[in-house]
Amino acid sequence: MLLTARSLTKAYGASIVLHDVSFVLNASDRIGVVGPNGVGKSTLLRILMGQEEPESGKVSLAPNVEIGYQPQQASDHLQGSGTSIQDLLLQATGNLRQLEKRMHELEMAMAVVDADLIEPLLHEYSHISSRFEDLGGYKIEYRIDQVLSGLHINTLSRERHVETLSGGERARVGLAALLLRSPDVLLLDEPTNHLDFASMEWLEAYLTNYRGALLMVSHDRQFLNRAVNQIFEINEHDRSLHSYTGNYDAYVQAQANARAKWEADYERQQEEILELRKRIKDAERNVGHAHRTAPRDNDKFVRYFLAQGKQNAVSNIVRTAEVQLERIEANLISKPPKLVRVTSQFITDPLRSQEVITLANVSKQFGENKLFQDITHTIQPEARILLTGPNGAGKTTLFKIIMGQEQPDSGQIQLAPGIRLGYLSQEAETLDPDKTVLEAYRHQQVGSEGEFIGRLLGHGLFRLEDIQKKVRSLSHGQKRKLEIACLMAQHPNVLLLDEPTNYISLDVLEAFEEAILQFPGPVIAISHDRWFIQRYGGELWTLDQGQLSINTERGSGYLHATWQDAN
Repeated sequence: MLLTARSLTKAYGASIVLHDVSFVLNASDRIGVVGPNGVGKSTLLRILMGQEEPESGKVSLAPNVEIGYQPQQASDHLQGSGTSIQDLLLQATGNLRQLEKRMHELEMAMAVVDADLIEPLLHEYSHISSRFEDLGGYKIEYRIDQVLSGLHINTLSRERHVETLSGGERARVGLAALLLRSPDVLLLDEPTNHLDFASMEWLEAYLTNYRGALLMVSHDRQFLNRAVNQIFEINEHDRSLHSYTGNYDAYVQAQANARAKWEADYERQQEEILELRKRIKDAERNVGHAHRTAPRDNDKFVRYFLAQGKQNAVSNIVRTAEVQLERIEANLISKPPKLVRVTSQFITDPLRSQEVITLANVSKQFGENKLFQDITHTIQPEARILLTGPNGAGKTTLFKIIMGQEQPDSGQIQLAPGIRLGYLSQEAETLDPDKTVLEAYRHQQVGSEGEFIGRLLGHGLFRLEDIQKKVRSLSHGQKRKLEIACLMAQHPNVLLLDEPTNYISLDVLEAFEEAILQFPGPVIAISHDRWFIQRYGGELWTLDQGQLSINTERGSGYLHATWQDAN
């Protein structure tokens, strides 16, 4: 056992986010943590890391066990002034360097020590060299090259300061440093958010062969299917943890089976309770009927005898039924909670123009970095476009140019009359952290507070107790849900979606995907979510090295075949 969690309970004020959570991590465990947004998945990782204290319960590590953690916003803690990529790599491999130094010291000591004093030195050397080998110390330079290449950051100069990197580059550098540390327990919170397809596939293979334990929060269904052998679900009703063996698909099936059995057992028990109560009631009614129909021949003995016999028989029936009822009610099966149904639906007016967005010779560069040049294309009303390319290729910048938030260096963007652009940003950029959920939702809309509360709750994205919370207090996933609700409230007829599945819990994700598929207007999506892409289909636009290539062949099979080429 590397790590043990015993009866962890965590609350923020009156809100309990984790209740009586217990589990054990062993070296071979590859565990994915799932559950709706806001149920405490990230909180659990921070408690395990020691960054937060539980109200009750305890986390225990085995002796000499090292734990490593990458938060959702992995880039934030890497912005220290003056820190270079090389600095991070040296820090990450510091333990190996120390082990290597101690091995050299022991080798020198054993070369000159007396024979009768060498045994303890040999014992220590054996222990340290085994540890050094287990952590990959004998091939550390190869491992550095392997990890940097696998995460597609090997082209970055190691002398570059971290604060000069993009958010995605910082996240991947942080992940590389963590993997090179090779901690015994690896805690990852949404590790695939800033990875392209090739990097995700490399990480899947790397984690499959990882020697330590892995506990990972992720919304990426394909990644969970390939990288984990166990699922931890945090239940939104009682905030407890339930364990399922196997990958994500196995979890979904097991959960469906368990739910069906629970519902069937509950219905069967309720029917049995009703039958027993009816039996008792009928028996008591029969007693009264027997009194009314007793012989009226003035033979008191006969009347008494018949009444007593009837009462005794009824009494036995009632007593037996009452004992059965008491036994059942002492072990009542709780009623399965109503499943929260997330309903995402866009209501919008159709577009009349056949040329919705026209790009004519659009070019953009920042300094010497030429993002794209001479992009010319017309987007039609039913377009489904997947915009791909390496991180930093200019995909988000192209969106901002279409929206008018940035100007191209040359060329023109023409929007058809009546267009209402709906934009979903990658990092909740559009939300005011000082507003409440309700205030953010009703921003720039006309209507009564009751109307907005009804609409917001009707989507199934928030509960009544959530709508007065400040945006800054929400989890990343809850902010994403609020952005989706705001997007639908705008009634857009054109969608620009920048990594739309990031941070969204799996229950919301499937409903939102369905809404996107049913959307009547054009959709342009930037995404690295392979499951989403397979459902989405559409044209493939690839931005790379300043050029935009367009392939109009539709279908997920084609997209899957081109993932490696596109990235």
